[in-house]
Amino acid sequence: MTTPFWCLIVVMFIPLPLAFMGAAARTKAFGTADNKLPRLQVAKLDDQGARVYGAQANAWEATIMFAVTIIVTHLAGLDPAAAAPWAIGFVVARVAHAATYVLDIDKLRSGSFMVGLVCIIALLVKAA
Repeated sequence: MTTPFWCLIVVMFIPLPLAFMGAAARTKAFGTADNKLPRLQVAKLDDQGARVYGAQANAWEATIMFAVTIIVTHLAGLDPAAAAPWAIGFVVARVAHAATYVLDIDKLRSGSFMVGLVCIIALLVKAA
């Protein structure tokens, strides 16, 4: 398996620790994590709990964009060695995005989002 596909696997797992952190935040705030209507309970969170869920949702959304990008670049025949630095850069940016989202460092969060977006655009341009 190539480095870009390994990066995709890593990106797919970024939301999972955020989900566990979110469940812990719900339990702390409400005494239990409501598995029947979790989205209603999540909507009542504030501060760090709300940020954890925001980071999780954004991580799932980014996973979809990155998956499509990796598949398209692979099908277009982009050399995995040429794609690897951009794919690794995306992983680093997404880990930083999740951390800065949870820690409420908004400017760095926005910056890491933009770095990830640049990595996706660069991969697509290289594959064209």
